[in-house]
Amino acid sequence: MRRIDPTRIPPEPLFMVGATSQFVGQALAVNLFDELTPGGTALLRVLGASLMIVALRRSWRRRWTAVELGWASVFGIVLAAMNLAIYYSVEVVPLGNAVSIEFLGPVAVAAFGTRTLRSTAALALAAGGVVVLAGVETGGTLRGVWFALLAGAFWAGYIVLGHKVARGAAWVDGLGVGMFVGALVISPFGIPHVPTAVMQPALLGMGLLVGLLSNVVPYGLDQWVMRRIDQHRFALLQALAPVTAAAVGFLLLSQAPSPREMIGIGLVVVAIVLSRSGRSTPTTAAA
Repeated sequence: MRRIDPTRIPPEPLFMVGATSQFVGQALAVNLFDELTPGGTALLRVLGASLMIVALRRSWRRRWTAVELGWASVFGIVLAAMNLAIYYSVEVVPLGNAVSIEFLGPVAVAAFGTRTLRSTAALALAAGGVVVLAGVETGGTLRGVWFALLAGAFWAGYIVLGHKVARGAAWVDGLGVGMFVGALVISPFGIPHVPTAVMQPALLGMGLLVGLLSNVVPYGLDQWVMRRIDQHRFALLQALAPVTAAAVGFLLLSQAPSPREMIGIGLVVVAIVLSRSGRSTPTTAAA
């Protein structure tokens, strides 16, 4: 049997697998808000995911430098804050709409890397699609919108810092250890609700499943993709996220997109196709 070379898999399929896993996890997490609140759910998600990666990778065995720990910690804090903010948003805003607003963060990162007419056109289409998809008047509140915008700012930081960690020697180990630090930072928002999860095995299991689907799978794949493509291309690739979130919201949460939102999805898809300009040449990772 012919062995599949992962480096030959285009980044789009990898991202779609990760995004689908992530937003299925997001949809499941919404069902935990009543008992754990968004803060408790976010803490269980980030902490559980970090422990899974650290245990799988046996990250305590590697030699850590102060610089590696520093970058991993900052990355993990930004990641955890992004998870917390988007949960407070989707508590009151439909999943697809919240992620569409949040996508303004990657749009900002992509804008800084725009150098060609083709990439500028792709960025404009992606931004236009996001504006159409946002549709805050159909199901949002001002609080939800602000949290989505805050999550978008953290998403931008996730892209920049994620590339730093992904191209270092620690990479996936840095993801796991960083999320552990991030979980400690956001713990004040969720620690009062952890005993509720511990006392209910089914609830705890669901929280850990959310961590696996929403963090371990997608962010692990992101680390792989970030080693291969630059920040600009990766940021444009994130335009698939609102599309995936809208699809998952429709299938699992009965949040049907309107005709206008379907137009927005179409614009985003065209932007992704247009952005394929040979920028995904594999990059040699640091030893």
